[in-house]
Amino acid sequence: MLTILKTTENALVSIPQVADGAWVHVVNPTPEEIEQTYGLGIPRDFITYPLDLDERPRTEKEAGATLLLLRTPYYQGETQDIPYTTIPLGIILCNDFIITISKYKIPLLDSIAKKGRYFSTNKRNQFILNILLAIANEYLAAVRAINKKVDLIEDELQKSIRNKEVLELLKYQKSLELLSTALKSNELVFEKLQRIRSFKEFPDDSDLLEDVITENQQAIEMTNIASNLLSQMMDAFASIISNNQNQVIKLLTSVTIVLNLPTLISSFFGMNVSLPLSNSPHAFAWISLVSVAVMSSAVLIFKRRDWF
Repeated sequence: MLTILKTTENALVSIPQVADGAWVHVVNPTPEEIEQTYGLGIPRDFITYPLDLDERPRTEKEAGATLLLLRTPYYQGETQDIPYTTIPLGIILCNDFIITISKYKIPLLDSIAKKGRYFSTNKRNQFILNILLAIANEYLAAVRAINKKVDLIEDELQKSIRNKEVLELLKYQKSLELLSTALKSNELVFEKLQRIRSFKEFPDDSDLLEDVITENQQAIEMTNIASNLLSQMMDAFASIISNNQNQVIKLLTSVTIVLNLPTLISSFFGMNVSLPLSNSPHAFAWISLVSVAVMSSAVLIFKRRDWF
Protein backbone atom coordinates (compact mmCIF):
# COMPACT_ATOMS: atom_id res chain seq x y z
CA MET A 1 0.00 0.00 0.00
CA LEU A 2 1.37 3.39 -1.02
CA THR A 3 -0.16 6.63 0.23
CA ILE A 4 1.00 10.17 -0.53
CA LEU A 5 0.13 12.82 2.07
CA LYS A 6 0.85 16.50 2.49
CA THR A 7 0.07 19.12 5.11
CA THR A 8 -2.15 21.91 3.80
CA GLU A 9 -3.74 24.53 6.09
CA ASN A 10 -2.94 22.55 9.25
CA ALA A 11 -4.50 19.36 7.88
CA LEU A 12 -2.80 16.25 6.50
CA VAL A 13 -4.51 15.29 3.25
CA SER A 14 -3.99 12.68 0.57
CA ILE A 15 -2.66 13.88 -2.78
CA PRO A 16 -2.46 12.00 -6.11
CA GLN A 17 1.27 12.42 -6.76
CA VAL A 18 4.50 13.34 -5.03
CA ALA A 19 5.03 17.05 -4.45
CA ASP A 20 7.42 19.22 -2.47
CA GLY A 21 6.89 18.66 1.27
CA ALA A 22 4.99 15.40 0.72
CA TRP A 23 5.07 12.28 2.86
CA VAL A 24 5.10 8.97 0.97
CA HIS A 25 3.80 6.29 3.34
CA VAL A 26 4.56 2.76 2.10
CA VAL A 27 3.37 -0.44 3.83
CA ASN A 28 4.18 -3.95 2.54
CA PRO A 29 4.53 -2.68 -1.04
CA THR A 30 3.76 -4.75 -4.10
CA PRO A 31 6.48 -5.11 -6.79
CA GLU A 32 4.71 -2.36 -8.76
CA GLU A 33 4.75 -0.02 -5.76
CA ILE A 34 8.42 -0.78 -5.16
CA GLU A 35 9.17 0.19 -8.75
CA GLN A 36 7.06 3.34 -8.33
CA THR A 37 9.06 4.28 -5.22
CA TYR A 38 12.32 3.43 -6.97
CA GLY A 39 11.23 5.76 -9.77
CA LEU A 40 11.40 8.67 -7.32
CA GLY A 41 15.18 8.43 -7.42
CA ILE A 42 15.55 6.39 -4.23
CA PRO A 43 18.32 3.74 -4.06
CA ARG A 44 16.75 0.30 -4.32
CA ASP A 45 18.47 -0.92 -1.14
CA PHE A 46 16.83 1.89 0.83
CA ILE A 47 13.46 0.47 -0.17
CA THR A 48 14.22 -3.20 0.48
CA TYR A 49 16.14 -2.87 3.76
CA PRO A 50 13.07 -1.95 5.90
CA LEU A 51 11.15 -4.91 4.45
CA ASP A 52 13.67 -7.35 5.97
CA LEU A 53 12.44 -8.12 9.49
CA ASP A 54 15.98 -8.91 10.67
CA GLU A 55 17.57 -5.59 9.69
CA ARG A 56 19.26 -3.65 12.50
CA PRO A 57 18.98 0.14 13.09
CA ARG A 58 21.53 2.32 11.30
CA THR A 59 21.89 5.32 9.00
CA GLU A 60 23.04 5.34 5.39
CA LYS A 61 23.46 8.06 2.79
CA GLU A 62 23.49 7.57 -0.96
CA ALA A 63 22.51 9.54 -4.07
CA GLY A 64 21.43 12.56 -2.06
CA ALA A 65 19.05 10.53 0.13
CA THR A 66 19.50 9.60 3.78
CA LEU A 67 18.05 6.42 5.28
CA LEU A 68 17.18 6.20 8.96
CA LEU A 69 16.52 2.56 9.76
CA LEU A 70 14.91 2.09 13.18
CA ARG A 71 13.01 -0.60 15.03
CA THR A 72 9.57 0.18 16.41
CA PRO A 73 7.38 -1.81 18.84
CA TYR A 74 4.87 -4.19 17.28
CA TYR A 75 2.11 -5.95 19.21
CA GLN A 76 1.46 -9.47 17.90
CA GLY A 77 -1.23 -10.52 20.39
CA GLU A 78 -1.48 -12.35 23.72
CA THR A 79 -1.62 -15.79 22.09
CA GLN A 80 1.74 -15.38 20.36
CA ASP A 81 4.94 -16.79 21.81
CA ILE A 82 6.32 -13.23 21.92
CA PRO A 83 3.43 -10.76 22.41
CA TYR A 84 5.54 -7.62 21.93
CA THR A 85 8.27 -7.61 19.32
CA THR A 86 9.93 -5.00 17.10
CA ILE A 87 9.94 -4.48 13.34
CA PRO A 88 12.08 -2.28 11.08
CA LEU A 89 10.87 1.15 10.00
CA GLY A 90 12.68 2.98 7.24
CA ILE A 91 12.57 6.78 7.07
CA ILE A 92 14.09 8.18 3.88
CA LEU A 93 14.96 11.87 3.74
CA CYS A 94 15.04 13.32 0.24
CA ASN A 95 15.53 16.92 -0.80
CA ASP A 96 11.82 17.57 -1.36
CA PHE A 97 9.87 14.83 0.41
CA ILE A 98 9.93 12.06 3.03
CA ILE A 99 9.31 8.33 2.63
CA THR A 100 8.43 5.83 5.38
CA ILE A 101 8.56 2.11 4.59
CA SER A 102 7.60 -0.88 6.75
CA LYS A 103 6.66 -4.52 6.26
CA TYR A 104 3.57 -4.34 8.48
CA LYS A 105 1.11 -1.64 9.37
CA ILE A 106 2.37 0.46 12.25
CA PRO A 107 -0.59 1.87 14.23
CA LEU A 108 1.46 4.93 15.18
CA LEU A 109 1.97 5.98 11.54
CA ASP A 110 -1.62 5.17 10.63
CA SER A 111 -2.74 7.41 13.50
CA ILE A 112 -0.51 10.22 12.24
CA ALA A 113 -1.88 9.77 8.72
CA LYS A 114 -5.48 10.07 10.00
CA LYS A 115 -4.96 12.73 12.67
CA GLY A 116 -1.82 14.52 11.60
CA ARG A 117 -2.65 18.09 12.50
CA TYR A 118 0.28 18.22 14.94
CA PHE A 119 2.66 16.74 12.36
CA SER A 120 3.48 19.11 9.52
CA THR A 121 5.19 17.57 6.50
CA ASN A 122 6.30 21.06 5.41
CA LYS A 123 8.79 21.09 8.29
CA ARG A 124 10.67 17.98 7.33
CA ASN A 125 13.05 17.69 10.25
CA GLN A 126 10.38 18.41 12.85
CA PHE A 127 8.07 15.91 11.19
CA ILE A 128 10.72 13.19 11.42
CA LEU A 129 11.69 14.08 15.00
CA ASN A 130 8.03 14.00 16.06
CA ILE A 131 7.78 10.49 14.62
CA LEU A 132 10.91 9.46 16.51
CA LEU A 133 9.52 10.94 19.74
CA ALA A 134 6.25 9.07 19.20
CA ILE A 135 8.19 5.82 18.67
CA ALA A 136 10.04 6.33 21.98
CA ASN A 137 6.68 6.88 23.69
CA GLU A 138 5.38 3.69 22.07
CA TYR A 139 8.20 1.77 23.76
CA LEU A 140 7.22 3.28 27.11
CA ALA A 141 3.58 2.31 26.53
CA ALA A 142 4.61 -1.25 25.62
CA VAL A 143 6.67 -1.62 28.82
CA ARG A 144 3.77 -0.31 30.93
CA ALA A 145 1.40 -2.78 29.26
CA ILE A 146 3.82 -5.64 29.96
CA ASN A 147 4.12 -4.59 33.62
CA LYS A 148 0.34 -4.61 34.02
CA LYS A 149 0.08 -8.07 32.48
CA VAL A 150 2.90 -9.37 34.69
CA ASP A 151 1.09 -8.04 37.79
CA LEU A 152 -2.01 -10.04 36.83
CA ILE A 153 0.03 -13.21 36.31
CA GLU A 154 1.78 -12.62 39.64
CA ASP A 155 -1.56 -12.83 41.48
CA GLU A 156 -2.27 -16.18 39.83
CA LEU A 157 1.22 -17.51 40.53
CA GLN A 158 0.95 -17.17 44.30
CA LYS A 159 -1.48 -20.09 44.46
CA SER A 160 -0.30 -22.05 41.45
CA ILE A 161 1.30 -25.48 41.37
CA ARG A 162 1.65 -25.52 37.58
CA ASN A 163 4.24 -24.15 35.19
CA LYS A 164 1.69 -22.38 32.99
CA GLU A 165 2.07 -19.00 34.66
CA VAL A 166 5.88 -19.19 34.64
CA LEU A 167 5.75 -19.91 30.91
CA GLU A 168 3.49 -16.87 30.51
CA LEU A 169 6.09 -14.75 32.27
CA LEU A 170 8.77 -16.15 29.98
CA LYS A 171 6.86 -14.77 26.98
CA TYR A 172 7.00 -11.27 28.40
CA GLN A 173 10.64 -11.63 29.39
CA LYS A 174 11.40 -12.39 25.73
CA SER A 175 9.42 -9.30 24.74
CA LEU A 176 11.39 -7.11 27.15
CA GLU A 177 14.70 -8.43 25.83
CA LEU A 178 13.69 -7.61 22.25
CA LEU A 179 12.50 -4.14 23.25
CA SER A 180 15.70 -3.46 25.19
CA THR A 181 17.95 -4.53 22.29
CA ALA A 182 16.00 -2.40 19.80
CA LEU A 183 16.06 0.66 22.08
CA LYS A 184 19.82 0.50 22.48
CA SER A 185 20.26 0.19 18.71
CA ASN A 186 17.91 3.11 18.10
CA GLU A 187 19.93 5.19 20.55
CA LEU A 188 22.99 4.88 18.30
CA VAL A 189 20.95 6.24 15.39
CA PHE A 190 19.72 9.19 17.47
CA GLU A 191 23.28 10.01 18.51
CA LYS A 192 24.29 10.08 14.85
CA LEU A 193 21.45 12.52 14.16
CA GLN A 194 23.08 14.92 16.61
CA ARG A 195 26.06 15.08 14.27
CA ILE A 196 23.92 16.00 11.25
CA ARG A 197 24.04 19.76 10.81
CA SER A 198 20.47 20.14 9.51
CA PHE A 199 19.04 18.76 12.74
CA LYS A 200 20.90 21.39 14.77
CA GLU A 201 20.22 24.32 12.47
CA PHE A 202 17.15 25.52 14.37
CA PRO A 203 16.81 25.63 18.19
CA ASP A 204 13.38 23.94 18.07
CA ASP A 205 14.79 21.00 16.11
CA SER A 206 17.75 20.67 18.45
CA ASP A 207 15.49 20.74 21.52
CA LEU A 208 13.14 18.18 19.96
CA LEU A 209 16.05 15.86 19.21
CA GLU A 210 17.16 16.15 22.84
CA ASP A 211 13.64 15.19 23.90
CA VAL A 212 13.78 12.14 21.61
CA ILE A 213 17.08 10.99 23.14
CA THR A 214 15.81 11.62 26.69
CA GLU A 215 12.59 9.64 26.10
CA ASN A 216 14.54 6.82 24.48
CA GLN A 217 16.94 6.65 27.45
CA GLN A 218 13.99 6.60 29.83
CA ALA A 219 12.49 3.73 27.85
CA ILE A 220 15.81 1.85 28.05
CA GLU A 221 15.95 2.28 31.84
CA MET A 222 12.32 1.23 32.30
CA THR A 223 12.82 -1.83 30.10
CA ASN A 224 15.97 -2.88 31.96
CA ILE A 225 14.28 -2.47 35.35
CA ALA A 226 11.21 -4.41 34.22
CA SER A 227 13.39 -7.16 32.73
CA ASN A 228 15.50 -7.53 35.89
CA LEU A 229 12.44 -7.59 38.15
CA LEU A 230 10.73 -10.13 35.93
CA SER A 231 13.81 -12.36 35.91
CA GLN A 232 14.01 -12.29 39.71
CA MET A 233 10.27 -12.85 39.97
CA MET A 234 10.46 -15.93 37.74
CA ASP A 235 13.19 -17.43 39.91
CA ALA A 236 11.21 -16.70 43.07
CA PHE A 237 7.97 -18.11 41.74
CA ALA A 238 9.68 -21.20 40.37
CA SER A 239 10.68 -21.89 43.99
CA ILE A 240 7.14 -21.10 45.16
CA ILE A 241 5.64 -23.55 42.67
CA SER A 242 8.08 -26.22 43.79
CA ASN A 243 7.19 -25.52 47.42
CA ASN A 244 3.46 -25.65 46.63
CA GLN A 245 3.93 -29.02 44.98
CA ASN A 246 5.84 -30.29 48.02
CA GLN A 247 3.00 -29.13 50.28
CA VAL A 248 0.46 -31.02 48.20
CA ILE A 249 2.61 -34.17 48.20
CA LYS A 250 3.09 -33.88 51.97
CA LEU A 251 -0.67 -33.52 52.52
CA LEU A 252 -1.51 -36.47 50.29
CA THR A 253 1.13 -38.59 52.03
CA SER A 254 -0.30 -37.70 55.45
CA VAL A 255 -3.85 -38.51 54.33
CA THR A 256 -2.67 -41.84 52.89
CA ILE A 257 -0.97 -42.79 56.18
CA VAL A 258 -4.05 -41.87 58.24
CA LEU A 259 -6.40 -43.81 55.95
CA ASN A 260 -4.13 -46.88 56.04
CA LEU A 261 -4.14 -47.11 59.83
CA PRO A 262 -7.66 -48.72 60.14
CA THR A 263 -6.71 -51.19 57.41
CA LEU A 264 -3.55 -52.08 59.31
CA ILE A 265 -5.44 -52.63 62.60
CA SER A 266 -8.30 -54.64 61.06
CA SER A 267 -5.88 -56.82 59.11
CA PHE A 268 -4.63 -58.32 62.40
CA PHE A 269 -8.08 -59.80 62.98
CA GLY A 270 -7.98 -61.61 59.67
CA MET A 271 -5.23 -63.91 60.93
CA ASN A 272 -5.80 -67.54 62.00
CA VAL A 273 -4.54 -66.91 65.55
CA SER A 274 -6.19 -66.02 68.82
CA LEU A 275 -6.42 -62.26 69.33
CA PRO A 276 -8.05 -60.06 71.96
CA LEU A 277 -11.76 -59.40 71.35
CA SER A 278 -11.88 -62.02 68.59
CA ASN A 279 -14.86 -63.76 70.29
CA SER A 280 -16.47 -60.64 71.74
CA PRO A 281 -19.88 -59.58 70.35
CA HIS A 282 -18.64 -55.96 70.49
CA ALA A 283 -15.41 -56.64 68.62
CA PHE A 284 -16.29 -54.42 65.65
CA ALA A 285 -17.16 -51.48 67.87
CA TRP A 286 -13.96 -51.84 69.91
CA ILE A 287 -11.82 -52.15 66.77
CA SER A 288 -13.53 -49.12 65.28
CA LEU A 289 -12.88 -47.10 68.45
CA VAL A 290 -9.23 -48.15 68.49
CA SER A 291 -8.90 -47.25 64.81
CA VAL A 292 -10.46 -43.83 65.36
CA ALA A 293 -8.20 -43.21 68.35
CA VAL A 294 -5.09 -44.16 66.40
CA MET A 295 -6.19 -42.03 63.42
CA SER A 296 -6.89 -39.05 65.68
CA SER A 297 -3.48 -39.40 67.31
CA ALA A 298 -1.84 -39.51 63.89
CA VAL A 299 -3.76 -36.42 62.79
CA LEU A 300 -2.69 -34.52 65.91
CA ILE A 301 0.94 -35.51 65.39
CA PHE A 302 0.86 -34.45 61.74
CA LYS A 303 -0.89 -31.22 62.68
CA ARG A 304 1.84 -30.32 65.15
CA ARG A 305 4.44 -31.00 62.47
CA ASP A 306 2.47 -28.78 60.08
CA TRP A 307 1.84 -31.64 57.66
CA PHE A 308 -1.82 -30.73 57.38
